[in-house]
Amino acid sequence: MTESAWAVGMFLAVFVVLLSGYPVALALGGTALLCAGLGTWLELFDAAFLLALPNRLYGIMTNETLIAVPLFVFMGMVLDRAKIAEDLLDTMAELFGPVRGGLGLSVTVVGMLMAASTGIVGATVVTMGLLSLPTMLKRGYNPPLACGTICASGTLGQIIPPSIVLVLLGDVIGSAYSQAQLDQGVFNPKTVSVGDLFAGALLPGLGLVVLYLVFLLLLAWIKPAWMPTMPASNCPDGWRLRRVIKGLLPPLALIVAVLGSILGGLATPTEAAAVGAVGALSLAGLRKQLSFACLREVMQGTARMSSMVFLILIGAALFSLVFRGFYGDELVVEWLSQLPGGAFGAMTVVMAVMFALGFVLDFIEITFVVVPIVGPVLLGLGLDPIWLGVMMAVNLQTSFLTPPFGFSLFYLRGVAPAEVTTGQIYLGVIPFIALQLLMLGILAVWPALATWLPEQIYGR
Repeated sequence: MTESAWAVGMFLAVFVVLLSGYPVALALGGTALLCAGLGTWLELFDAAFLLALPNRLYGIMTNETLIAVPLFVFMGMVLDRAKIAEDLLDTMAELFGPVRGGLGLSVTVVGMLMAASTGIVGATVVTMGLLSLPTMLKRGYNPPLACGTICASGTLGQIIPPSIVLVLLGDVIGSAYSQAQLDQGVFNPKTVSVGDLFAGALLPGLGLVVLYLVFLLLLAWIKPAWMPTMPASNCPDGWRLRRVIKGLLPPLALIVAVLGSILGGLATPTEAAAVGAVGALSLAGLRKQLSFACLREVMQGTARMSSMVFLILIGAALFSLVFRGFYGDELVVEWLSQLPGGAFGAMTVVMAVMFALGFVLDFIEITFVVVPIVGPVLLGLGLDPIWLGVMMAVNLQTSFLTPPFGFSLFYLRGVAPAEVTTGQIYLGVIPFIALQLLMLGILAVWPALATWLPEQIYGR
């Protein structure tokens, strides 16, 4: 066997191991070490490649951008404990209740606000599933539509900043962009930051919200029996206004503090994440919703999730080294360069592969396995790094909705009433997956949707 055949075999083997249920970090690192050992024995792999691993691990440990991950996770978990979503749902129900389809619109708007303040899909889907789904079913909403609305709205935290996906993807895209420029002989490479991706993803994320809202309004008009109106509240207008302000003001203040400081150039994403963590603690303290016992659970949950992410980073670093040792990067360059259509053809194939992988893998696995391999090649073909990052982020968002392993589907299934079937949940997300693909098409035709805001803010 040649080195190229080993590279392909290694890539296929890691997916087989991942599908078998092994933890992602162990699957990546274990497959890499096994292939490296066999390759060294067969004199097809130079073990000197592994000597670069300590430097890569040190780079991960000293990467200030990645400090934002545990801080954003902590912020999201604290806000979940503070029951911000409950107040938001009540507030939006007051605003949209009398409108046909108003409850579905409320869930979507709350999903957007929770995305911009927490960025954690699991907490948003579970909370809205517990609070909204029984009410929507009781009011006569079509069960698949109700399930699809909750699942899709909960995934907005993957594209609307601050998002863990954008933090991780920004780090990977930044490294890939530097590598692509070095391969082209540019020894003073330009950089791409997480803040660039935050700015680039803001308009597409809001555009996706608009697509969801338009779809729900059209459906309420075409199929009124699927989305009945809610009875109007008898509360005085002044009381309703005070309740709306009370429900909206805290999360909006936190959104402005976090995103405003990043987009305004006042803070890096890591510094803004620290502001968000302190702000979330302050909100929880004011609402008297966070005891020492709850705080301990939040800190333990943050440690578990952050440890998982960084272990996967270590496994991915080892996998990438061994893959390059088998000249897999050169194989990918050759394969993508020979595709018809040039950069557009290569981009289309990569997007299709990532979408297909989303049916069986989650966004972290795809981010750390696929993007470091194809990123330098695509960027070397002249694609804009911010546009590419946002396209990948929207594509990765679909992995939360695509059956059979979409995480949002599992989250909702765990809290849905017994009368809601898994088939209804799967059926309900199909139109929202189509809307996400439509947004991908819009971005492909109109890249300025992702690049205009970073140019205005950072002068790129």
